[in-house]
Amino acid sequence: MYTTVNEDGVLNNYATEPQMYYADYPAIWEQRRYVVQGAVATIFVTALVLFAFAVS
Repeated sequence: MYTTVNEDGVLNNYATEPQMYYADYPAIWEQRRYVVQGAVATIFVTALVLFAFAVS
């Protein structure tokens, strides 16, 4: 934890910052998994909306 003291004696605590890194571009199999997850989410939300219209 990083702490500073100003001229009035007030302490300021700062969290330690994590090491930065650049994200890698997703692999082909990861991209396919994202497409499948998006399709499942779209079907799920569509089913919820249709169910809400049917109930009301």
